[in-house]
Amino acid sequence: MRKLFSLLAIIFISVSFINAQEIQFVNYKSGDFSKAPSEAEKAGAKMDQPGTAATDWNYGSIENASTGYRYFKFTNTGSGPLVISAAKGSCGCTVPTWPKEPVMPGQSEFIKVKYDTKRTGAFTKYVTLTTNATTNTTTRLKIFGTVAAPASTTPPVKTAAPVTK
Repeated sequence: MRKLFSLLAIIFISVSFINAQEIQFVNYKSGDFSKAPSEAEKAGAKMDQPGTAATDWNYGSIENASTGYRYFKFTNTGSGPLVISAAKGSCGCTVPTWPKEPVMPGQSEFIKVKYDTKRTGAFTKYVTLTTNATTNTTTRLKIFGTVAAPASTTPPVKTAAPVTK
């Protein structure tokens, strides 16, 4: 019985590797994503992905503390299930969320990336995906832009005029 179980496990693993998995990113367009659970995420989801590289997202110039959610759309163009085993941001200010279940052939899904927009200034950050794709097991997504300084909420301090004699 143990030998039979081991043989079946080896056959299952072999068949899994024989099926080719491929991941292809496509530019995101408004209306593609209806899974955004909050209004803040929907606000980020309504923006068309600028540029020609589907693995880059240019935030442009954005307000401080505005929504930092953006979505990368991808499709499994292979003949077997695609599994994303890990997604890691380049720092703590970049947090990715990815589908935990296998993505079936022909199915499209999203990688959600949240950037902490309370950090003022220009930024370029990366999310590294680890998948079971046959040709590219590691994919790097890039986000970049500029976060404006926060609006001042305190009135300017008045200084006394210099004393001259």
